Amino acid sequence: MFHKVKKVEPLDNYKILVTFEDGTTKVYDVNILFDKFVIFNQLKLVQGLFEQVKVDTGGYGIYWNDDIDLSCNELWDNGI
Repeated sequence: MFHKVKKVEPLDNYKILVTFEDGTTKVYDVNILFDKFVIFNQLKLVQGLFEQVKVDTGGYGIYWNDDIDLSCNELWDNGI
């Protein structure tokens, strides 16, 4: 089952607030990805990139650019 994303907002300290289509909101901590996946370090290195987060077409995830994205299931399963 997919928990589609309706809205995403960047927060302080590399966290994002995710609102799902059913109205559930969760905070996802992107910090956990910096050591696991080198590509995510661009979010710290490129000024203003983190704040440019957007919902993917159809709500199946979020993205920052062509290389950095997260699935709706990752956000649902690991968001608080």
